[in-house]
Amino acid sequence: MGWYVGLISGTSMDAIDAVVVDFAASPLRVLAAGASEYPSELAQRLAAVLDDGDAVALDAIGRLDVDIGHAFAHATNALLDRAGIAPGKIEAIGSHGQTLRHRIAPPSPFSWQIGDPNVIAELTGITVVADFRRRDVAAGGQGAPLVPLFHDGVFRSDTEDRVIVNVGGIANLTVLRRDAPLRGFDTGPGNRLMDAWTRRQRGEPFDRDGRYAASGHCDARLLARLLSEPYLALPAPKSTGRELFNLAWLDARLDAHRASGHDVAPADVQATLREYTAETIARAVAGTAPDAALYVCGGGAHNPGLLDSLRRRAAPSPVETTAALGLDPDFVEATAFAFFARRTLAGLPSSAASVTGARGARVLGGIYPGAPRAGA
Repeated sequence: MGWYVGLISGTSMDAIDAVVVDFAASPLRVLAAGASEYPSELAQRLAAVLDDGDAVALDAIGRLDVDIGHAFAHATNALLDRAGIAPGKIEAIGSHGQTLRHRIAPPSPFSWQIGDPNVIAELTGITVVADFRRRDVAAGGQGAPLVPLFHDGVFRSDTEDRVIVNVGGIANLTVLRRDAPLRGFDTGPGNRLMDAWTRRQRGEPFDRDGRYAASGHCDARLLARLLSEPYLALPAPKSTGRELFNLAWLDARLDAHRASGHDVAPADVQATLREYTAETIARAVAGTAPDAALYVCGGGAHNPGLLDSLRRRAAPSPVETTAALGLDPDFVEATAFAFFARRTLAGLPSSAASVTGARGARVLGGIYPGAPRAGA
């Protein structure tokens, strides 16, 4: 039948995105989509592991792996139930899982995602493909970003150069030039720093519609300080995560800013972080495809101020969301992991060496066969 489920919870950890995709259709069709928030207690435990990993017991990680597997299975079953789709109609689930750590520096690079696929397979009765990143890392690659291969398959154009910009917790871009090979890399923070600062200052999970940033003004000196981050000057292939771009990183730069005699109001910090995300993306685009049209997906597609900042910096190139290309910007990544599951079952590679820097393309992910659905 060609129906697959894609699951992902990204760096922002705001929800588990789930889609049902029909790949037999041309172009592909998203038959159902939804987002399921983590239960609050599970979200708190996950945040504790991510933010203070050195103090976490192995038992806590093991339980978290299982419980996130339960949450992913629940997201799948709930979506299928709402859509009236029987599990037997689904060929497989592609589950990205939840990233705990992404550290790709020698001598022992690794990318670690949890959300036990065995649990998902047992509770859904559907074959699961998971653990997509580690094979690419084992082959000398970054393990990220992976989505450029999917972007290349669904968004490439014969009539214009395009850059697909995914603004999740971390921002990454895919360069689809007609005269050049596929490229892609992480540009730096997407929503990650803005979300963390909003949570600290206002107790809210994110800056809804960018209103908090809109209440402040960009501090040019602080922006220049943030832009001095060495990661930004590294050549591709490259990838990053919350291991680098976190509140401790921001606090160190705010302390240095204040020590130089420049205080800054909280709302102005937020406005500066918005401009930081926009500027790092724009610089990356200027260095790879300066005349390309930009199409934005991920949570950042809902931040009007961020999109306005990108439009100013990218002009005269147009900036739209992937909705203009027929795919909801909220579910591009989840759709990508359904796509990867399909390729894995077909024995096809899902990594692009030109993006990750691996020794070659690899078939990604392990296969966990389905079982009779729990309760059946």
